[in-house]
Amino acid sequence: MTVQDETTVESGILLTEAAAAKVKALLEQEGRDDLALRVAVQPGGCSGLRYQLFFDERSLDGDVLKDFGGVKVVTDRMSAPYLGGATVDFVDTIEKQGFTIDNPNATGSCACGDSFS
Repeated sequence: MTVQDETTVESGILLTEAAAAKVKALLEQEGRDDLALRVAVQPGGCSGLRYQLFFDERSLDGDVLKDFGGVKVVTDRMSAPYLGGATVDFVDTIEKQGFTIDNPNATGSCACGDSFS
């Protein structure tokens, strides 16, 4: 289940409730409320493109900004077409902990899950 309405799937990235809660907790630890989670795509990785997730205070020309229950998520205009409909989740199991991205635009990915084509 995502925090944002399901009808906007094609219009940008989605953040699950678990991911939004984790981002909120990390921002509280930092003691900053001026940061947004930036999700970007950069050349590199085993499959050609790789994801980047980081906190950012900048606002770049052409940024796509979405709000998920008070958590701001920004995507730059070059990355946005690669991330339309992608869902960012946070998993915390005995086997794995961290953010994951389920991207319907990816035609292939590597075993590490950090890069795609």
